[in-house]
Amino acid sequence: MINSLLRYGYPLVMLVGVNGTAVCLAASGAPRVLLVGVVLVAIAVSFGAERLIPYQRDWNRPRHDRLRDALHGLVNESLILLSVAIIPILAAARGPHTWWPTSWPFWAQVVVSIVVADFGITVVHMASHRFGWMWRLHAVHHSVTRCYGLNGLMKHPVHQTLEMFGGVVPLIALGIPTSVASALAVCVAVQLLMQHSNADYRVGPMRYVLALNAGHRFHHLKHPGDGDVNFGLFTLVWDHLAGTFSYDRSRRFTSSDLGIAAKPDYPASYPRQLVTPFRPAGSCGPMGPLPRKTWRSRLTTSAASESRS
Repeated sequence: MINSLLRYGYPLVMLVGVNGTAVCLAASGAPRVLLVGVVLVAIAVSFGAERLIPYQRDWNRPRHDRLRDALHGLVNESLILLSVAIIPILAAARGPHTWWPTSWPFWAQVVVSIVVADFGITVVHMASHRFGWMWRLHAVHHSVTRCYGLNGLMKHPVHQTLEMFGGVVPLIALGIPTSVASALAVCVAVQLLMQHSNADYRVGPMRYVLALNAGHRFHHLKHPGDGDVNFGLFTLVWDHLAGTFSYDRSRRFTSSDLGIAAKPDYPASYPRQLVTPFRPAGSCGPMGPLPRKTWRSRLTTSAASESRS
């Protein structure tokens, strides 16, 4: 009974409670330091859930990666906050005209920002599995062999910048207010925690719509082609449209399923992960796009497995 409450209650606390608090604070013009506090609370809640309802208990055990992941998180979260801080400067360069729906309720404006950012970031993410130079950078993220909350920000800062470019530039062009962007920044942090969480939580049929951990584990499969699925940050809508959605509720994952098959010895330290993409030995080949026929085959297989379970 307790476990069921935790499994169904945890996503509500994070997606509704934490995000809702951030939206209310941003709408009221509260100091941004309070939003940073909201993110810290989200991290604490995430870690607690991973220990109370773990998907894999051994994924809660550090593998000499906590400091590295904390550094990735600190640097990349700082980049997200920086992108929010420079919005007024970029808005001034854009000019006074704006297409942003400022007359809408604040929460609806945040939803618009999520939809736009989700599309832009997903496109960059898909490209990162297609083009070799982008895959070199993105491989840092795919080198993990356990999924837990901090994995979401375990990215090369250059790749993090590319993803932010894809998500933020359209928003700036539309004229997003800084307050909405601040709320979006918290929602991104919460989403990354949820998407890579080791908590065995439940969202029911929404697992086919929201880009959460149950679906995202398929994205971290280590063999070329297998992980070219479920690219979305907030939703799986674009994956459904692109034919890159994959899910099988009977599938269980262990560390042997994760990582990069072509480079199982990918450097694990933070300094080496920063420089490896720029070295000749840092290439491990782009995962490459799957033929659409293969995508359809996967969808059929997943649907059949779902009906059997």
